[in-house]
Amino acid sequence: MKRALRAFLALFMLCAGSAWAGYALTDDAGQVTRFDAPPARIVSLLPSLTETVCALGACERLVGVDRYSNWPESVRTLAQVGGGLDPNVEAVVALRPDVVLIGTSSRASVRLRALGLKVLALEPKTFAAMRHTTALLGEMLQVDGAAGLLARIHAGVQAAADTVPPAARGQRVYYEVTPAPHAAGRGTFIDELMQALGLVNIIDPALGPYPRINPELVVRLDPDLIMVSQQGAAELARRPGWAHLRALREHRVCEFNAAERDILVRPGPRMPEAARLMADCAAHRMTSKKEAGGA
Repeated sequence: MKRALRAFLALFMLCAGSAWAGYALTDDAGQVTRFDAPPARIVSLLPSLTETVCALGACERLVGVDRYSNWPESVRTLAQVGGGLDPNVEAVVALRPDVVLIGTSSRASVRLRALGLKVLALEPKTFAAMRHTTALLGEMLQVDGAAGLLARIHAGVQAAADTVPPAARGQRVYYEVTPAPHAAGRGTFIDELMQALGLVNIIDPALGPYPRINPELVVRLDPDLIMVSQQGAAELARRPGWAHLRALREHRVCEFNAAERDILVRPGPRMPEAARLMADCAAHRMTSKKEAGGA
């Protein structure tokens, strides 16, 4: 009996010890961060990460964000600690975060870690990376909602794709990310959204994910459809040769306002909304093309 009791107590202590053992996560930079408990105070320095934390039901754990995080509305009231690439490190430290979420392209992670802060460097640039990031944040938060959120995102993108009429599929698209101009190239989540909707990206894969392009390239490729921010749309016709593009002559340019652009450039829980914006653009402008052709 005593031997059985001792065995039971040993097993109990082992299980209890395991319950308090914490967990470790490896981020996209290959850094391993150990957590003794789920973080209760989080600083997020990338809007897509901010949005994912909130979509996983942990918005109340955020204590600070970068200057660009603006969704959901509640994060606008949080302390802003600069940009993701150039955060105010002192302001971040003053918030006493249990973890800092940051993009892999930011060098600030090295300094933050040197100051003793836990840092997860994550930057979802593709569908696969978005799924990985969502799952990792769910594990960090110790919540069960990641799989459900990913299922909703997938279903939402598919629902948007189903609204694109057959006649609009196959349109060749130039998507301008910034007026520099930088384009959304192959292998980006924007390109993957185009593919999901049955659209074709005109940018050569060899140019990379977000290449700065020569405007003459677009003239040569003569896309069926142009997607651009309202800020960039005003100057399109002033670029050499662009006034003769079919897309401009036939008014097949989709201009996205600032709020819509935020949705379109953030791989995360609002990707179904991004897909709907692009699907509506493709369907509406194809209708405009038919009307122009019949006039």
